[in-house]
Amino acid sequence: QVQVVESGGGLVQPGGSLRLSCAASGRISVTYVMAWYRQAPGKHRDWVATMISTDATTSADSVKGRFTISRSNAKNTVYLQINNLKPEDTAVYYCNYVSGLTNIWGQGTQDAVSS
Repeated sequence: QVQVVESGGGLVQPGGSLRLSCAASGRISVTYVMAWYRQAPGKHRDWVATMISTDATTSADSVKGRFTISRSNAKNTVYLQINNLKPEDTAVYYCNYVSGLTNIWGQGTQDAVSS
């Protein structure tokens, strides 16, 4: 079984930065896709960025330039660096792991941007 655990959220002032982490453990496949999603209060869960096991990345147009997805050398942790935080970035950020028929979600980490 695979588990993913997010961390790194918190209360940040506008213009600040956060680095969210998603640690995967268990029977991690050689080929997989890990992605970040976010869900703002009262809204649907939206896709943010994706990291493929080949190191290819992609992100939503709405976050390009401020959000960067990367991963650890051990390739079991995926990060989401968020710069120049805005109040509209307030959301619960979720990590998703997909490999074949395996589709695992983390519990999410809360990010709140407020002065």
